[in-house]
Amino acid sequence: MSNPGTPAQTANQSAEEWTVQRILTWTTEHLRKQGIESPRLESEILLAHARKCQRIELYTHFNEIVKPEVRTRMRELVQRRSQREPVAYLVGHKEFYSLDFLVEQGVFIPRPETESLVMKAIELLKSHPVPSILELCTGSGCIPISLVKQLPRATATTIELHDRPYEVAQQNAKRHQVDQRIRFLKGDLFSPLETKNHASFDLLISNPPYVTSEEVPALAPEIARHEPVSALDGGPDGLDPIRIILNQGAGFLKAEGYLLLEMDPKQIPAAVNYAEDAGHWAEIGSFADDFGKDRFLIAQKLPQPDRGP
Repeated sequence: MSNPGTPAQTANQSAEEWTVQRILTWTTEHLRKQGIESPRLESEILLAHARKCQRIELYTHFNEIVKPEVRTRMRELVQRRSQREPVAYLVGHKEFYSLDFLVEQGVFIPRPETESLVMKAIELLKSHPVPSILELCTGSGCIPISLVKQLPRATATTIELHDRPYEVAQQNAKRHQVDQRIRFLKGDLFSPLETKNHASFDLLISNPPYVTSEEVPALAPEIARHEPVSALDGGPDGLDPIRIILNQGAGFLKAEGYLLLEMDPKQIPAAVNYAEDAGHWAEIGSFADDFGKDRFLIAQKLPQPDRGP
């Protein structure tokens, strides 16, 4: 689609019209040459966005000639994607746990791996009559919003340091009609919480920054060039925020409350050791994501000793 629909299309013009099918074919091949992993899927997502329609509608309009203004929008999207700008930023949203979340530059894009973290949280909380959730590093808000949607009596407090994700997460909560059950705080990790919030949550959950500072520039171009470094960089070993959470987090949980953390699979052994050394946690372990990688740490607040009457 180097210049679709221009006068350069000459011989056998009817066969050269830029139909939905032809644009998809051209874009798929172009993105494949650019090294994009799912070129056909992304071609469909981009063209549906350019046409302002559902992806399924492309298949019922294969032979439809695409309007010039749509071709212009599509050309711009393909050019930006060729520069490895993430599709989620191009179309302005990303699906997570069967919900659609607004995202934009400066907001960490939800990952399918994190859905396993949400599933485990639901499993732990489903028997609680009115579960109370604390979430850190909220980004788009996909974790707390998904949880309170699935747990109708749950409430959540979520904390985000940066302006854009703080604002977008609130937009997503309103979009999914759960804004009345989520309290949004702005600050670094536990810093916005008042003393009275201590020991008031049943679950502490987070997908914090955990990439090592050295590894960030070597990430895929979509991530390294476009996603917020603040949502990625976890310090020299990637564990800086995780250590703070393991050291301070138990103080914000009710008796035997749970902790769930996402991290790089290779960090699990060190995180488990640190949790044991912190002295606040029991039942420390890990579990895998849907791709079979041991990615999540789980722990329970150590029961307080019975001090007697």
